[in-house]
Amino acid sequence: MKYCFGIDIGGTTVKMGLFQEDGELLDKWEIKTRTENQGEAILPDIAQAVKAKMAEKKLVKEQIIGLGMGLPAPVTEDGIVQNTANLGWGYKEVTRELEELLDGMKVIPGNDANVAALGEMWKGGGKGHKNVIMVTLGTGVGGGIIVDGKCLVGAHGAGGEIGHLCVNYQETEICGCGKKGCLEQYASATGITRLANMRLAKDEKPSTLRNVAEMSAKEVFDAVKAGDEVAIEIATEFGKYLGHALANLAAACDPAVIVIGGGVSKAGEVLLDYIKGPFKEMAFFADKDTEFALAELANDAGICGAAKLVLK
Repeated sequence: MKYCFGIDIGGTTVKMGLFQEDGELLDKWEIKTRTENQGEAILPDIAQAVKAKMAEKKLVKEQIIGLGMGLPAPVTEDGIVQNTANLGWGYKEVTRELEELLDGMKVIPGNDANVAALGEMWKGGGKGHKNVIMVTLGTGVGGGIIVDGKCLVGAHGAGGEIGHLCVNYQETEICGCGKKGCLEQYASATGITRLANMRLAKDEKPSTLRNVAEMSAKEVFDAVKAGDEVAIEIATEFGKYLGHALANLAAACDPAVIVIGGGVSKAGEVLLDYIKGPFKEMAFFADKDTEFALAELANDAGICGAAKLVLK
């Protein structure tokens, strides 16, 4: 039997999984992401943890197909990152460095959102399909596009940066990326909170949201489920931005299914109800029957997708 490792590097922890070549997850664990000193310890720590797990399971190098890895940054097919927001790395030749630390073991890195999308295609909400768009609605809006079973990486490693599609050309506030009108400003958890605060400031229409101590996307969708009219208006606006953006994306890559994940997706099926209508309203006729699904793998999407990079 052969094995591989799936690694998901986050700003706080590195999630790690040991998989059989048939895709069965045998073991998963975490180590701390040590970002001090420009993150110089991250790759050595990963190498050490991999070697320790191999020793524990009595595995030799010849039994390991390789190691797949998701990184919170654009990464080229050569395994080079130019910069990372929360790891401390600048230019880094990730594949070369980690392969050296692992005595020549094969390493395949990818952008974390793309890798999570690959995981959901393989074992989660997109299972059974080879053409998938995944949107991750968290603090920001991440995404991954899978075409014919492979991640769309692009020339600069930035393929699938769904959150920075421009969806409002009249926007005056600046997105975290430095541009204006990005999808992230309306469909992320912080974007939904922003829409809610703007809507509540518009007039005095009664709403349970006016009694909330700290506004959040969860509060908005809890109020939607309770039938609050203002919350429904906010969810409708959110759905319009996201649904229209996804219709444009679908025209470019024709997915079989669009998977919605991230913290906001915990609202459940009600979330999809607000996205599907605007999507169908704007979708090219061939894409109107595209399925929608909620992500299923939660925190395991990254390690599963990373393993799939190696297992093909």
